[in-house]
Amino acid sequence: MTGIYPGSFDPFTLGHKDIVERAAKFCDKLYIAVSENINKKHLFTLEERVDMISAVFAGNENIIVESFNGLLVDYMKSKHAMYIIRGLRAVSDFEYEFQMAFANRSINNDVETIFMVPGSRYLFLSSTIVRDIAYNKGDVSKLVPEIVCKKLQEKYSS
Repeated sequence: MTGIYPGSFDPFTLGHKDIVERAAKFCDKLYIAVSENINKKHLFTLEERVDMISAVFAGNENIIVESFNGLLVDYMKSKHAMYIIRGLRAVSDFEYEFQMAFANRSINNDVETIFMVPGSRYLFLSSTIVRDIAYNKGDVSKLVPEIVCKKLQEKYSS
């Protein structure tokens, strides 16, 4: 089974990592598909995000990190994938993800969305919260992988 875990990942958190590690157990191949979100102002460039996430999963042969643009279902078709992996933290996430799952299926009826809940210690965690804490010089070392922590410190030290 080939799965796609899409997102902007700005920045990639330990909640994201938890979902990837668990999804990789049942996916032969898992693509972390990093995208630009035109509705968001990104802290890190697309290339920076891909590089950081690639470093986190270096040595994991079944986890591939790539950027993509355009429709997710088109990207999925290019990877011969039929499964979208999405994380849910709260009811508000579900409403949005439910709409996206139906939108994707309206384009390609074979696409399935698998919803996963992160470990309880990450239920509150979002990229927005991490950026806010880091911007205000707070400690994010228990919220993001080490390389992401270093890059956040570099970004906000100037």
